[in-house]
Amino acid sequence: MKIALDAMGHDEGPAKLVAGAALALREFPEISRLYLTGDSSTLESELSKIGCTDGRIELVHCTQVVEMEDSAIDAVRKKKDSSVSRAVDLVKSGAAEAVVSAGHTGAAVAASTIKLRTLQGIERPGIAATMPTQTNLFVLIDAGANTEPTPTQMLHNAIMGSVYSRHVLGYANPSVGLMSIGTEDEKGNDFTRQSFELLKSSGLNFRGNVEGHDLFGNPVEVVVADGFTGNVVLKTSEALAHAVFAWLKHEIYKSPVYRLGGLLAKPAFQTIRRKTSADEYGGMPLLGVNGVCIIAHGGSSPVAVKNAIRMAADSIRHQVNPHIVEAVQRYHERSPAPHTATPA
Repeated sequence: MKIALDAMGHDEGPAKLVAGAALALREFPEISRLYLTGDSSTLESELSKIGCTDGRIELVHCTQVVEMEDSAIDAVRKKKDSSVSRAVDLVKSGAAEAVVSAGHTGAAVAASTIKLRTLQGIERPGIAATMPTQTNLFVLIDAGANTEPTPTQMLHNAIMGSVYSRHVLGYANPSVGLMSIGTEDEKGNDFTRQSFELLKSSGLNFRGNVEGHDLFGNPVEVVVADGFTGNVVLKTSEALAHAVFAWLKHEIYKSPVYRLGGLLAKPAFQTIRRKTSADEYGGMPLLGVNGVCIIAHGGSSPVAVKNAIRMAADSIRHQVNPHIVEAVQRYHERSPAPHTATPA
């Protein structure tokens, strides 16, 4: 497997990205080449600091970096030698099979969509976030790529999320729910009601609308949302998980008795912390582009970077994209009304 890492795309610079790359190479021998795109001298210095001399690393020198204040389109059009653009170029040329970026999400989405194009039958890509519940994992799609989708694009998200859930997470017949403000069929606005009708007749294992409290209490395997709503749900959930552990720590340290109880319950707390930690999931696949693109958090730890690279390897191994194309084709063959989509 050959993977390209946008080695300058991080809130704190390349140090944690390089450290995560080294972790990934130690843990995943199936990676035959790991391209690090960025300023070569800076990356060489970071590699030297951690004593990494793995011959599978290849540096690709870039002269530009996308800043957070850059617009997504301008980042692609005006910064053609940026670390994220060059990483995507490696996938486009066939030198790499996947790209991982923890930088400007909009730039990574735009670069992947413009340079790689979308899969046949898919109009717009969607970010798929894997989230935990007490009993399973579910895919939230879209988590921020397309904030104003059409109902047809919501259907495409459902198909892509189902494929990912089936082939990567291992659910034989993943159930699908539509994010809305009530579980009744007629709840929501015109957009969600139109999306509901498409999903209902899609042939997917559609369970109807789901509300916010259903996500963790009565979960389905795929939750479909527009990118605006999905991103709010994702970030709110992550913030709440952090807050709960902060509250617990504050209360436990109020009393020696509480501290003793906390010590006894420490293994349970650690299990839940791992389950709710974004580091464990690493990144989020951008489904629907003609290549593998993994979006990681801008503040990713080395462990998170390692797991984002693992997610890229999983997507390559499970051949997610061919399965998406096949699923979309099956839908069009089954659908009584023709739905056409031209690659972006």
